[in-house]
Amino acid sequence: MSRVAHEVALQRTGVLALLAPYDPHVAGTPPLGLDLPGSDIDIVCEILDADAFVALLTEHFGDQPDFSVHARPDLGAMIIHFRAWDWPFEIFGQALPVAQQHGWRHFRIERRLLDLGGPALAQAIIALRHRGLKTEPAFAALLGLTGDPYAALLDLEGQDDAALRALLP
Repeated sequence: MSRVAHEVALQRTGVLALLAPYDPHVAGTPPLGLDLPGSDIDIVCEILDADAFVALLTEHFGDQPDFSVHARPDLGAMIIHFRAWDWPFEIFGQALPVAQQHGWRHFRIERRLLDLGGPALAQAIIALRHRGLKTEPAFAALLGLTGDPYAALLDLEGQDDAALRALLP
């Protein structure tokens, strides 16, 4: 039996409605069509009150398998993990608007690149992911980006479509 689509898991958990006050955005590999069997559903949120955020998620998902809470003081962030509907969830809350958070910014540039590169780019990324690369390093490898792949992808944000197309294999 295969797991339900990530959209179904999101709907069945009600997590996006629950997180509405935190401006939740689904990011990561499932909405990009780049997920593998172990991929999680990533949700990025803006949190101004970390204690309230953690309390809400603990109340609603604390009894779910693999529930955990991790503080990232270096990022001013809280990360909550749990499993529901055969999907691991990772909810990342940071005291920044979602549009400024690195995870969301990576997702947006990856979406642009996939829109420009089409199925061939997606297949090449999936092939690298099957060989063990994380998503951002896979994009960087295919595009010939050097240095830190996470920073290199963020450096592409201001590029127009023609400049991005020129990077595509």
